[in-house]
Amino acid sequence: MKYFTLRELCHSTTAQRLGLDNTPSAQVMRNLTRLTDQLLDPMREQWGKPIVVTSGYRSPQLNALVGGAARSHHLEGLAADLVTLGNSRTQNLNLYLMIKYSSLPYRELIAEGLKHGGCDWVHVSL
Repeated sequence: MKYFTLRELCHSTTAQRLGLDNTPSAQVMRNLTRLTDQLLDPMREQWGKPIVVTSGYRSPQLNALVGGAARSHHLEGLAADLVTLGNSRTQNLNLYLMIKYSSLPYRELIAEGLKHGGCDWVHVSL
């Protein structure tokens, strides 16, 4: 784990605000490490600039409260939602396109809120 920390991958302002425990299990911690080592850190290397994780691990309760899919990879620590530094919709789309056309080993790649030449954030999973 070179560019990302387990703490930022588990951080949730929603969980904090509502007093929810968003502590991952040991298996989820291993998955978050794998996600970072195999996907997020290499992605950051290719991008060449900081990338911000807006959502990583979500406990089942947190996932339900934010409207996450019942079988979301966030529940397993195998997904992250990302934005570029400064959260530019155009740069977010550029990040999505870089990932899409790379050899990175993603399982899911979604440009969320895609419209008018940009996207709100990028969802990626192993």
